[in-house]
Amino acid sequence: MSLPTNGLTETAPPGTTAAPGTTSPPGTVATPDAAAPASAPGRRRLGGRWIEHWDPEDPTFWHDGGRRVARRNLWVSMFAEFLGFSVWALWSIVVPQLGAAGFTFTVDQQFWLVSIPSLVGATLRIPYTFAVTAFGGRNWTIVSALLLLLPTTALAIAVQDPSTSFGVMLGVAALAGFGGGNFASSMANISFFYPEKEKGRALGLNAAGGNLGTAAVQLAVPLVIAVGAGVHLGRAGLMMIPFVVLAAFLAWRFMDNLATAHADGKGFALAARSKHTWIVSFLYIGTFGSFIGYSGAFPTLLKTQFPEVTVQLAFLGALVGSVARPFGGTIADKLGGTRVTIAAYLVMAVGALGAIAALRSDSFGLFFGSFMVLFVASGVGNGSIYRMIPAIFRSAATSGGHTDDAPGDAPDTRARLLDRARKAAAGCIGIAGAVGAFGGFLIPRGFAASKNHAGSLVPALWVFIAVYVVMSVVTWAVYARGSRRTGDTI
Repeated sequence: MSLPTNGLTETAPPGTTAAPGTTSPPGTVATPDAAAPASAPGRRRLGGRWIEHWDPEDPTFWHDGGRRVARRNLWVSMFAEFLGFSVWALWSIVVPQLGAAGFTFTVDQQFWLVSIPSLVGATLRIPYTFAVTAFGGRNWTIVSALLLLLPTTALAIAVQDPSTSFGVMLGVAALAGFGGGNFASSMANISFFYPEKEKGRALGLNAAGGNLGTAAVQLAVPLVIAVGAGVHLGRAGLMMIPFVVLAAFLAWRFMDNLATAHADGKGFALAARSKHTWIVSFLYIGTFGSFIGYSGAFPTLLKTQFPEVTVQLAFLGALVGSVARPFGGTIADKLGGTRVTIAAYLVMAVGALGAIAALRSDSFGLFFGSFMVLFVASGVGNGSIYRMIPAIFRSAATSGGHTDDAPGDAPDTRARLLDRARKAAAGCIGIAGAVGAFGGFLIPRGFAASKNHAGSLVPALWVFIAVYVVMSVVTWAVYARGSRRTGDTI
């Protein structure tokens, strides 16, 4: 079946053959799902496979080819992001093994090695999101995947010598932050492919695919480094290299750039001017920041609190949190993101209370179970908050809550308001993703400070509980009450 004239349009250079379901300007023909850039006034496009027209909100367009292309890009994006998270989380499972390899770092130094990748990754998320609109989602996925060769190769070299200084190891660990940046670019890119009603599920799947990388690396590394006599930590980096190359190849072969996703930063400007961006960013620290922070710290917590237990069990936390994420988005599609997010915070507070009780009773079973509750609730909250973002900006735009600072503008039509809302939501995804990722730095450092000053993890957990309660109240006050006033479901 051919697409209608307002359907999917890809362009390719002269000399290629046309495929059903594509349209091309005079003198050019299109290839199936593989297009080179068409000329655009005032703009030079890099690389090939540019889709010139994309309208997922049009039911005809979506059913006659749009969904197929979106899904293809989603699955490849999930794999590339999976590798990004795997590299980002490498040090979370390498650090507990350093002692067996001859390194003699203090507990505080170990938590620094665990937390620094999150700090760097969080900082990279804003420029990574801009890179999608500047270079194209496909193009940037290829580049960002290949950048992962730096932290993996450096890790393989650095851990060979137990005399390597802490400063050098900290610098190598910081390179793993490249993997954290991938999340923002991937989420922003996929958000352009899907209609509003399916964003929650698509973004939830995309994020879950990435989050699973944390569980996979925490499961695989202890197995790989233990093959043969001794502990071979260098394999933790080497094992990732073939998969990194594969991710870059799949992005080159199967992904597309969306010309309609090109932006000049207006979306970020609109998002930065909105109070909702900063409220959501604060809330996202509690969900995604908790997920990545607990994922990074959990292996070290097990090693220090229950040394008789194998650290390999730590992968289960990241696994259940990752699997819970798409369910959070799907449930939020039906019940509203606000309700699901509030419930997630309250359950996380209960999980932290359980961890406190476990530490006081020295119960591994209760400690492990409480952290599983924390991981599941944080995963559900991740999915629900990402579902909230487009709904928040759409509601603000249609209810008159969105303002444009440019003077002299003509009154906005509903279509223009909704278009700006979509751009602002995409900008918010980038900003919130960056701010939320700082939780991956704050939580391990919170545990380290608690351990250093109080000799226990309990004070840190009490602080986390207080923060979850505050976040649940903020979510209710701003969005639950607000949605009742406007009649919108957020």
